[in-house]
Amino acid sequence: MTAVRETLPENRYGRSADQRADRKLKIIGAVLGAALLGVIGWIGYDYVGGKGLSAEMIKFKVTSDERVEVHLEVRKGRDDQGYCTLRSLSENGTEVARKDFRFDDDSSRIDRILTLRTTSRATAVELLGCTADDGAPR
Repeated sequence: MTAVRETLPENRYGRSADQRADRKLKIIGAVLGAALLGVIGWIGYDYVGGKGLSAEMIKFKVTSDERVEVHLEVRKGRDDQGYCTLRSLSENGTEVARKDFRFDDDSSRIDRILTLRTTSRATAVELLGCTADDGAPR
């Protein structure tokens, strides 16, 4: 029998260049992923907690051929000011009233019954939107 001398297995002692490159890519990917999550979180927080007015029309009631009462709930920052625009539509879809209502109260939640005067009988009321005085529609 002859003695065969075996060589050491390749890459057994120490890292190869490919392994070092893979580790660097993993670190770069983790840093970029964390940065992306941070940006998404910041945008989400700004969207949800941003300044401005938001409103919801709870209900409306046609009281006569010339009037509609609208129950509107507005949420805003305590010091924010602005207005919400409502419009009323007739049965055939034409606009019979449009009005801006200002909300300058110091409270963060305003719950009001508002009256729209119409040119003919209304069948629907729409909340077109709210705008803060800084000019950003919400």
